[in-house]
This record gives sequence, C-alpha cells and structure tokens, in this order.
Amino acid sequence: QVQLVESGGGSVQAGGSLRLSCAASGNTSSITFMGWFRQAPGKEREGVASIATAGSWTRYADSVKGRFTVSQDKVKNTAYLDMNNLKPEDTAVYYCAASNVGGLRRQLIYGAGTLPPAMAFAYWGPGTQVTVSS
Repeated sequence: QVQLVESGGGSVQAGGSLRLSCAASGNTSSITFMGWFRQAPGKEREGVASIATAGSWTRYADSVKGRFTVSQDKVKNTAYLDMNNLKPEDTAVYYCAASNVGGLRRQLIYGAGTLPPAMAFAYWGPGTQVTVSS
C-alpha cells in the first residue's frame, strides 16, 4: 500500500504563486508515476499534471501549461506542483495521486504523450484547498 499526504495549500491573489507538496510513504518502490488533480465545487475532477518516477516524462493539462511545473525529489519520496500566475479558475481542492501501472502498459492503455486519467491512479491523498482571489 501507498499513503499520500498533500501540503502547501492556501489563499493567494490572482497572479501569485504557490507550491504544493505530496509526501509518499509505504511501498513507494511500486510507484511508476505521480499525478496532480483538482476539483472545484460543482465540477468534475480534472487532471492537472503528471510526472514519471520510472522515467523522465512530464505531462500537463492545456489549462496550466506554461504556468504550472511538476517535479519530484526521489530521495525524499516527495512530488511538487509549482503554480505560477494563478487565476481564480485555479481555485479547487488539489489531490495528489500515485500509479503502479508499468510504463509499457501505460503507453498501450492511455497513449504516449498524454496526461494519464484518474483511472490510472490507485492511490490518492486527502487533498489540500487552493483559493485564488481576483
């Protein structure tokens, strides 16, 4: 099993920046890639970014490209989401997720070069609130 805990959420003004962290514990060696998702009130869960732990690829939703950066510290078993030029529409609960799907299977099932969907992730954190005011 894998446990995930997000931190770093808060309230910022539009145009500001925020860094979210995701600490992983348990059977972390089984994780093949990490993901960040968000869900605003009345909206469906939305994929934001993903990063490979067994590889070097990153993927972003079109809505955050050029503004958000996903990274990781493998020694600390921690993933990060650096959010810049935040907009009110970025307001949501942000969730960290981990997948144990192998690289080849990921490409075959979800496609190479695409943002893996929620169904690709087996483990989820409790979420952290991000609020962006105009």
